Amino acid sequence: MISSVIENDLRSSIRTIPDYPKPGILFRDITTLLGNARAFRRCVDELVQPWAGSKIDKVAGMEARGFILGGAVAHQVSAGFVPIRKKGKLPHTTVRIAYSLEYGIDEMEMHKDAIEPGERVILVDDLIATGGTAEGAVKLLRQMGANVLAACFVIDLPDLGGADKLRKIDVPVRTLISFEGH
Repeated sequence: MISSVIENDLRSSIRTIPDYPKPGILFRDITTLLGNARAFRRCVDELVQPWAGSKIDKVAGMEARGFILGGAVAHQVSAGFVPIRKKGKLPHTTVRIAYSLEYGIDEMEMHKDAIEPGERVILVDDLIATGGTAEGAVKLLRQMGANVLAACFVIDLPDLGGADKLRKIDVPVRTLISFEGH
């Protein structure tokens, strides 16, 4: 659990945009956090804190903000970084998985040679909402033989149940801030 001082610092660095991308949604924009050097550093430090000193082979980040955060986390834990992208965005041989979204089905992929069986991997993204994308990423990593140690997110929207969905498939979840609603 992070301290209330750090949580308030991180929370105050996130911009909320009402009615984006559609009416009734409160979009939690972390670009303001990323632009604040102190908040960005604290965020990365807190995401990696439970694994400081542990052996982590790879950090996987989901497109696109997961690339920024995941790269920084990988650097902190001296691990490699694996991008998980939407279908058709990676240049080499890939493996793919279909996953459910609240409005349909999509596909994501990673390079076939990005993970060796048994590697210890942490999944990172900016936000967990319904959990469909994160669940798909975990299944893709496991399909390649990864030992998924945890999934880490800056923001949790607990009313949408995504973190619980990951816990039900035996993935520990670390979040730094929760916002009620969606």
